[in-house]
Amino acid sequence: MDQALDLMRRMPPANVQNNLAALLDLAPELTEELLSRVDQPLQIAYDEVAQKEYLLCDYNRDGDSYRSPWSNTYFPELGDGAVPSDAIRELEAHANEVFDAYREQYFEGGVSSVYLWELENVGFAGCFLIKKGSEDSKRGELVDGFWDSIHVVEVVLSDDGKEATYKLTSTIMLSLHSKAGLNLSGSITRQKNLTAPCSEGHIVNIGTIIEDMENTLRNQLDQVYFSKTRDILSALRTAGDAVDHKRNLSLQACLIGEMMGKKKSVTSS
Repeated sequence: MDQALDLMRRMPPANVQNNLAALLDLAPELTEELLSRVDQPLQIAYDEVAQKEYLLCDYNRDGDSYRSPWSNTYFPELGDGAVPSDAIRELEAHANEVFDAYREQYFEGGVSSVYLWELENVGFAGCFLIKKGSEDSKRGELVDGFWDSIHVVEVVLSDDGKEATYKLTSTIMLSLHSKAGLNLSGSITRQKNLTAPCSEGHIVNIGTIIEDMENTLRNQLDQVYFSKTRDILSALRTAGDAVDHKRNLSLQACLIGEMMGKKKSVTSS
């Protein structure tokens, strides 16, 4: 299992579904665990009741149906699908409104979804998702690509209920294919814990830790991928530059030769 997970971490996120399917053919005994532990690119579905898009993942799936966070309805229809309690559902609906505004402010497009569920005797957990595809790019420089944010939070309440510990595991999956032929893809996963009072509400605390984590991961991706790519491009020399440089040296030699010739002529005169 460790070798399989290590192999999947080294594969481009854009091809993770095909690579995972091939790996499962080789090791079918690992199917259940790999499907639960390997992050795959988020898929988008449409809620016909709320008339809004939502994201698909293991946390809103029941059989072959997926629950929309907007209407709390399964698509395709599922009569006995699992749904959160009234209290958790109310918190989930509020979280979706807040996270949707966060997505619009930071990403200027894309789709977001939040799913919450109860943890027995300790609190609750949630999955906060954002997907932005190349079709949302305003500059039009991308041929294909996506940014997927997957944040899973476990909220453990203190005995008196006045404080909570938030255990966050975040994964960013990035894939870029530009018109210039640039191809970048990769993923990064980090964890972070925060203990904070519940006086301002769980959504505020969760939003704070997710915002901090996304800023950290965004900076790390910039350093790992974009800064290194800029360094490589800055060091490259094209054939055209070499030819132009040689031509300039030849022209410079000719000019110096002509000037020396004229100087000799003037001296002889």
